[in-house]
Amino acid sequence: MHTDHNQPIACANNGHSSKRIFVAGHRGMVGSAIVRNLQAAGQDEIITRGRNALDLTDSAVVEDFFASTKPTQVYLAAAKVGGIWANDHYPAEFIHSNLSIASNVIHSAWRHGTERLLFLGSSCIYPRLAPQPMAEDALLSGPLEPTNEPYAIAKIAGIKLCESYNRQYGTDYRSVMPTNLYGPGDNFDLENSHVIPALLRKFHDAKQAGAASVDIWGTGAPKREFLHVDDMAAACLYVMNLPTEGYQAHTPPRLSHINVGTGQDISIRELAETVREVVGFAGELRFDTSKPDGPPRKLLDVSRLRDLGWQAGTGLRDGLQQTYAWFLEHQDNFRH
Repeated sequence: MHTDHNQPIACANNGHSSKRIFVAGHRGMVGSAIVRNLQAAGQDEIITRGRNALDLTDSAVVEDFFASTKPTQVYLAAAKVGGIWANDHYPAEFIHSNLSIASNVIHSAWRHGTERLLFLGSSCIYPRLAPQPMAEDALLSGPLEPTNEPYAIAKIAGIKLCESYNRQYGTDYRSVMPTNLYGPGDNFDLENSHVIPALLRKFHDAKQAGAASVDIWGTGAPKREFLHVDDMAAACLYVMNLPTEGYQAHTPPRLSHINVGTGQDISIRELAETVREVVGFAGELRFDTSKPDGPPRKLLDVSRLRDLGWQAGTGLRDGLQQTYAWFLEHQDNFRH
């Protein structure tokens, strides 16, 4: 892993044509996975900037950066993210920051001749009551989930920015929408982590304490889909490097985004039982049915991506074992 975040990363060149690739958001879980995958592919010049060196919400700063670096490809994985509480309490920050990031990066990429750009969105772009599994054409077909509507609106705007520049200027900007992600680099802080890191942390702490049981919110009946972050990164590289004709054959100009997931879901109860086995916790599960379940199902239709020739390769149990091993190596970072 590189240490200097303000300089291009040198990688071994395995005979690939030279590209200058900017990964925006390289310190995040997805951005760091994209960097790992690019390095593994032998990419010889990866450009990164920390937030202190490049404020993506500042249009003049972004313009100067693109003028001086002129990347040939951009992975736009940077975003202001947070849990339900943060989205609900700071909606103006979430919509303003994410709109600014998308608008500034995409506009400057066009002005300075970036050949391809990949915008990373979120499955929250789909209506709260979208038919399951959620296909790409569910976009803008109904009301969004109120708690994260500002964030979702900004992500929808990112998709439409890419499509609009493609239509007006003939650019080749693409968008991918991931399902729930997990893996190395995830957030294991119990106050605002997502379900997989929260369960891994809960079971680990209970095992260390010799607890008899672990409490889990809800009935355990809802089903969710989970994708390992390195699979997400591999899908990003795959979609980015598809020939233009092949990409456009599967993506209409006004509905060009691509879902990225496994196409399979699992109940929260089954997930909890699997995590318990991975961690080695011997106690019982207690489901607190007074707590909300959320939507009964959230599954992406990934047939468009499958038709383009890619599918996820990491099984859930293997991915959980890798993620738990990463947590054990870095757990001191999550202690208060």
